[in-house]
Amino acid sequence: MQTKTLKNWYLVHKWTSLISTLFLLMLCLTGLPLIFYHEIEHALGNAVEPPELPGVTTQVSVDSIIQSAQAKRPQDVVQYLFRDPDEPEAWHVTMAEAIDAPEGSAFYMYDVRTGELLHEYPVRQGIMYFLFRLHLDMFAGLSGMLFLGAMGLLLAASLVSGVVVYGPFMSKLKFGTVRANKSSRVKWLDLHNLLGIVTLTWVLVVGLTGTINTLSLLVFNHWQSTELAALAQSAKAAQPLSEVANPASFQQALNAVSDEVPQGEVSFVAFPKNPFSTPDHFTFFMMGNTPLTSKLLTPVLVDAGTGAVSAVGQMPWYVTTLLLAQPLHFGDYAGMPLKILWAILDVLAIIVLLSGVYLWWKKRKVSIVDRLKLNDSESDAGSSVAGTVVASGAARVANP
Repeated sequence: MQTKTLKNWYLVHKWTSLISTLFLLMLCLTGLPLIFYHEIEHALGNAVEPPELPGVTTQVSVDSIIQSAQAKRPQDVVQYLFRDPDEPEAWHVTMAEAIDAPEGSAFYMYDVRTGELLHEYPVRQGIMYFLFRLHLDMFAGLSGMLFLGAMGLLLAASLVSGVVVYGPFMSKLKFGTVRANKSSRVKWLDLHNLLGIVTLTWVLVVGLTGTINTLSLLVFNHWQSTELAALAQSAKAAQPLSEVANPASFQQALNAVSDEVPQGEVSFVAFPKNPFSTPDHFTFFMMGNTPLTSKLLTPVLVDAGTGAVSAVGQMPWYVTTLLLAQPLHFGDYAGMPLKILWAILDVLAIIVLLSGVYLWWKKRKVSIVDRLKLNDSESDAGSSVAGTVVASGAARVANP
């Protein structure tokens, strides 16, 4: 490769790394505890497990659960119902001040077998909520998410340019070499290069899925205005819900969905007039029962007046891509073993990122041309370019 070409690649890598490093480090640090969000929330007492009830197989009517939640906050409305595949014995109820409110006002957990209220989750408070919002959008809403998405694109550019720059400087060293008999800077450089290349693929995967996640609001807004609107148009209710004297109960709607989609399980349900539903329908989002299909959703519209299934839709490719990217980003496909692996790689990424900044600072005044002329002993690695090779590449870009 010609010196001029290499220099251009180095400049791309240098500036994409420097611009994004601070934000990528923040995402890397906040992302680490978020991998274990569920476990930490239970340890802090902010979440509970449904109790064991040996021999109890019956379930109460979900209508009684909804009535209980409504009685606790009569001024609010039920906005969503959730089921967690890891907690099949529970229904989660989201209350809100208005059916189309952007955030809920209360979040309850009920036992499906007894109808008992098991827990009221803290809403918009606690250390994990703070870390989640900082990681998601830096408390800046859509603009914050899109900004972090831009940092993800810089990450990709940094990774590609870093790999191009990495080759010439490592041509005289065996892969994995750490020269322990050299200066501390050289030892850190070798370790930085080794960890950076080892984690390269993981960083790229997590970075790209994180960038996709930053588009979630735009993706679902587009789906609501196009696919959901078309599905609702093809499945008009028998009559407007506002004109129905005795609307169907939620349990009736749930039974109808269970008969229509017996192979699916309820992920969450949006109530009528909700942005994820229509003025006259419940929208059930069904998930599969395999590790892969459990991450995908199938929308089912149920006439809120009659309780009959009106239409079964399919998510478009762009929503499916988002749904697959979200759990992959946090290593949420294979339980605790994959989470532990993700955490280890995250820690390695933090080391690469910090060491890259350190190495850049130590050699920031040395030109790329001078580095190419360094002899073997000092090429200790010419290294300082390699010192920044995967600096930004080590961070994970994320949003759940």
